[in-house]
Amino acid sequence: MERALHVLLIDQDPDRRAAVASRLATDLPGVRVQGCAGPAASRLTPLGQDTEPDLVVAGCGDRRDLLPLVSEIKARHAGLPVIALVSPEAEGSALEAMRAGLDDYVLEPWTALGRTVLAALARAEHRRLAEAAMKRAESALRESEERYALAMSGSNAGLWDWDLDAESVYFSPRFKSILGYTQGEIGTNPADWLKRVHPEDVRSLDTALASHLAGLTPHLESEHRVLHKDGRYRFMLCRGLALRDPDGRAVRMAGSLVDITERKLSEQQLLHDAFHDALTGLPNRALYMDRLEHSLARATRNLEHRVAVLFLDLDRFKLINDSLGHLMGDLLLIETARRLEHCLRPEDTVARLGGDEFAIVLEGISAMGDAVRIAERIEHQLKKPVALEGHEVFASLSIGIALSGPGGGKAQDLVRDADTAMFRSKALGTGKLVVFDPAMHVNVLSRLHIETQLRHAIEREELSLHFQPIVHLASGRLAEMEALARWHEDDGGSPSEFIPVAEETGLILPLGHWVLSQACRKMADWRRRLPGRQDLSVSVNLSNKQFSEPDLIARIDAILAETGLPADRLTLEITESVLMENAAKALGMLEELRARDIRLCIDDFGTGYSSLSYLHSFPLNRLKLDHTFIRRIARNDRNLEIVRAVITLAHNLGMEVIAEGVEDGEQLARLTALGCDYGQGYLFCRPAAAEDLEELLAREGSLLVSP
Repeated sequence: MERALHVLLIDQDPDRRAAVASRLATDLPGVRVQGCAGPAASRLTPLGQDTEPDLVVAGCGDRRDLLPLVSEIKARHAGLPVIALVSPEAEGSALEAMRAGLDDYVLEPWTALGRTVLAALARAEHRRLAEAAMKRAESALRESEERYALAMSGSNAGLWDWDLDAESVYFSPRFKSILGYTQGEIGTNPADWLKRVHPEDVRSLDTALASHLAGLTPHLESEHRVLHKDGRYRFMLCRGLALRDPDGRAVRMAGSLVDITERKLSEQQLLHDAFHDALTGLPNRALYMDRLEHSLARATRNLEHRVAVLFLDLDRFKLINDSLGHLMGDLLLIETARRLEHCLRPEDTVARLGGDEFAIVLEGISAMGDAVRIAERIEHQLKKPVALEGHEVFASLSIGIALSGPGGGKAQDLVRDADTAMFRSKALGTGKLVVFDPAMHVNVLSRLHIETQLRHAIEREELSLHFQPIVHLASGRLAEMEALARWHEDDGGSPSEFIPVAEETGLILPLGHWVLSQACRKMADWRRRLPGRQDLSVSVNLSNKQFSEPDLIARIDAILAETGLPADRLTLEITESVLMENAAKALGMLEELRARDIRLCIDDFGTGYSSLSYLHSFPLNRLKLDHTFIRRIARNDRNLEIVRAVITLAHNLGMEVIAEGVEDGEQLARLTALGCDYGQGYLFCRPAAAEDLEELLAREGSLLVSP
């Protein structure tokens, strides 16, 4: 149910109050009229009592009384409508009161009182609604402004507002502080901003601005460097949006400026780390290959300029690492990097590819001689001693060089060729410099083919075992058999070809284990089947890698137990390098083998370290003279004396001597005269398959051939 209209009627004349109340009741059925009289101050008392009125009707007995009354009511209740009842002669006072807030007035005889009341109420309601809407809008605007200010503060962005027609820009305080300036240090000229942009970034910013102003891009976005007050450039992200007139012409543009220096520096550091070696700071393989490809591309445009690639590897780096520690090894790598940089021209690139490997790109090389001279300069620098926290280290480099052909070439091919040359230099010894030759690549492909086929041959058991007799020279009796691996493969079947490949690739381990097992098994079989051959022994070569295996002795024990061959019927041949690389470890291993009665022989004596002083330190049974000495004893008295001295020394140390490579009677006669114990060579028998040696093993007589 709607509430009744409440009207407060203020008039000192009781008759007029009654007449007005009657008129209101007639015009506005259900109206509630509350009348009051008395002095002006007391007329407002009912406004604080009961229910406040919806409208005030004031009778104006005195024109001077109307204005104070209206002013007082509006001061206390601004939204309350007030209508005055005036006589025609007092209409001027009513008009003056309306300027003070009076809503309307009615002239006697008040016939339009009802309509006036309703109209005043309607206007009052409209004002109330409008004021409420305005307050909500103002509140929303304040909230939006606060939210925007908070967002801008949180984003740390500086604001700018550019009046394009007036060529004037407003820069917010934050904008100026980003560049290190105070409020009054930057004006409103666009040049105050644009003149500080880095010269290298001006074009990109101008292009971005022009594109957006022309309507080609939906908004402005540009990353560029701006000069800070401290004299350094900082990276900024600028974003903006243009306001256009009805014709589409940009008349104003506003946006923000954010300092993104930290982010850009982080990105640059990440990019640097992705393409540089963490230890030395040099380019890594990825960046090296990229620069090499660019160098080759430039070489295609100038046929007189070529590109050289140098592959470098530190000699004996593992020894330095193992003896002085990895920290010293890292310091050596860092010093090597600095020396390499010092040797090169600005247009060249040096990179660390990993471990102790470095690579260099030389640009603008006209001939191989230019690259060789630079490589020699590098060799000279690296030969100088390096001081590593109290240790003086001498490091040398193995260097391989490859030169591009006219018109450039493929980067990976040039790197491959330089790498091949470097490995060749390693094989020649320390501190060597080798220039790539196409024959090297052919050799590498051949070795790769041998490795692949040999791996398959071991897996498929396609290898065979040959034996070569070792003859006791004093009696001519066959005393021992040396086991030799053979491979019936058209390509790479020669032991001189596949044994080095097996050593290099590690295939020598399964190959060596197979030879040892098969040799012991066959010798045990011969000893069982052939009468009078219980004193026969088998000799097997041990590679460097086999000798370094921690479970070698356990493997040998297992093979002897499985085959039934007595330990004293097995001779293990070891090269000099095995003993000299780690003498302490070698001594322990040899003593364990001798404790099992296994015989030990130094193979190819005279081709390695050729040190006589260490012979007495190791528990050796035999010494095998290399065939190069035997081949020359018949033609050179000096070699004869060397052989005599070695045989005499070996006998004095309690060792027997075997001469390998005995091919004619004269050699045999001289060796016999010198007191050599055993001989081995084509003069007696070539290496042959086990089944082809059955007849020879059954022979009782001497194998010696008269000279």
